[in-house]
Amino acid sequence: MNQEIYVHFHPDEHPFVDRAWEWVCKAAQNHVTRRTDFLDPRQAFILTTLANRQGNVNLRLDGGYPEAERKRAFIAPDYRILDEEDAGIAVVAITSGDNKFISLGHGDFLGAILGLGLKREKIGDIHVWEQGCHCVVAAEIAEFIRIHLQKVHRVHVQTEVLPPDRLKTVTPALQEINLAVASLRLDGIVSDVFRLSRAKVLSPIKSGKIKVNWKVEENPGKMLKEGDVVSMQGFGRFKVVQLDGVTKSGRYRLKVAKFV
Repeated sequence: MNQEIYVHFHPDEHPFVDRAWEWVCKAAQNHVTRRTDFLDPRQAFILTTLANRQGNVNLRLDGGYPEAERKRAFIAPDYRILDEEDAGIAVVAITSGDNKFISLGHGDFLGAILGLGLKREKIGDIHVWEQGCHCVVAAEIAEFIRIHLQKVHRVHVQTEVLPPDRLKTVTPALQEINLAVASLRLDGIVSDVFRLSRAKVLSPIKSGKIKVNWKVEENPGKMLKEGDVVSMQGFGRFKVVQLDGVTKSGRYRLKVAKFV
């Protein structure tokens, strides 16, 4: 690959860039069609960018429903029609008669599935509500989960494999927070949202534990803008919803939505 491509991506992303470029080149030059595991939005952006750069390839992204965040990709020669290709997606429905079930969250279900020895790349979006959970997964592991997933955080559960058209989606719960900040710097806004000192935010930033729009961000002074999604390992994520002017004292009024 031309080394100049790397300058557009964080060093941590270079291994994925290499893999994605190989997929694209094999489709364009060797007429190979490939279906990937689930990609996060940043990986999907990288793959789309490389496919557009190469040309002569057809790309389709599918996460089981139109608004999916995590998606599998088809990369194929440009003469292949991908609309009817099987995306290899299934839904695992998880339920329980235990009244403790309603206290379980996204992380509990993801942790239980990964605890079976499965890779994160095989899991798509997870939708949780009081009476159940629907996990979008790669079809090739759905039956394995059905057989082996018996507990989620010490709660006994039942599982069933469903087709994607029976997926029940849930809009994530959001906590709206209004802030008045001195600047739009990443470190300041993260410290305000997660109620941490600025000093305690700097270490995770420097160690690559904070992402902006699914991309590792190691610059504490990065200026955030409306629409940015920020995640901090172990603390969750939030979205910058609206920049709402400046106060008389010169502070920025900011509205963020924290995923809960």
